[in-house]
Amino acid sequence: MKTYRDLLVWQKAMVLVTEIYGISKAFPQVEAYGLTSQLRRCAVSIPSNMAEGYGRHSTQDYLRFLQIAAGSLYELQTQVEISRNLGYLDRSKAERLYALSREIERMLSSLIRKLYDKRPD
Repeated sequence: MKTYRDLLVWQKAMVLVTEIYGISKAFPQVEAYGLTSQLRRCAVSIPSNMAEGYGRHSTQDYLRFLQIAAGSLYELQTQVEISRNLGYLDRSKAERLYALSREIERMLSSLIRKLYDKRPD
């Protein structure tokens, strides 16, 4: 029986969480309750909302949670850029995070579209 864990987009979102945690360890201590915390919360929210929506067993609820995950992803992309602008991330790390987040964004958008098309009228 397949679960949300079998979704490639969920798996990639879990990789993103791990990357964010690893990279943000090097952020200044003054950011511990600011940008570091916010980045981590956003990253964790992406696969968590995918899983929670999947567990609702309702297409409408699943769509709502996938849209929340997408919102968290956009928030994370913005915070990665802020981190880069503040000099907390070098160009290559920021680009790697952005590329992974864009891949997740495309996959998530595709999943949302497919589920939206399958909704009962």
